[in-house]
Amino acid sequence: MDTATEKLVTSTLTIRDCGLADYREMLRLQHQLHEKVRQGEAGNTVLLVEHPAVITLGARQNANKLLTSQDELAKKGIDVVQIRRGGGTTAHNPGQLVFYPILRLPDFSLGISEYIRELEAMGADLLARLGVYSHRRKGFPGLWVSERKIASIGVRVSKLVTYHGMAINIQNDLGIFDLLIPCGLDGVEMTSVLKETGTQHSMDKAKEILAVLLLSRFC
Repeated sequence: MDTATEKLVTSTLTIRDCGLADYREMLRLQHQLHEKVRQGEAGNTVLLVEHPAVITLGARQNANKLLTSQDELAKKGIDVVQIRRGGGTTAHNPGQLVFYPILRLPDFSLGISEYIRELEAMGADLLARLGVYSHRRKGFPGLWVSERKIASIGVRVSKLVTYHGMAINIQNDLGIFDLLIPCGLDGVEMTSVLKETGTQHSMDKAKEILAVLLLSRFC
């Protein structure tokens, strides 16, 4: 099923705005697209999305740390999903901009480390245009504002095609992160564009900016 509400197609990249979509639905769509891109039946694609409240557990078991039981999370209406991406526990909810590139890395002459740096660079550019200046931390993929984390990366590459991706906190409720230890890093404080600037931004506008950055790097 095609959950996309809008689609921007160029000769080398398709960007699909999937609106607010269930995490498990989007995971199925990623897997379908990954296989099609790998087989040459579809072109490189990026999915833009916001998710209802969900906590995801990554492939690094020692970095998956919940601070409450899954039964309690279920009572709060928060889904918990185990997935095969890098990193540990993280959370998604409305107001967070998530993007999932399904790309053939050889098309862009990128290795996995270079690809992650590209995602970080795009995230930093987006945040700068929203008034927040972020930085990388060696050994900790994602983006930081001083000691506060504002964006998380968890990717998987199979047969040279990427999936999963990056989540950037724009104006989501950060309280969800009180229910886990983000990425398994004790003492990490999460932040957002809204928390740093006091300004709300249109999520559609944030997606438009991100689309421009994606096209500038992957076309």
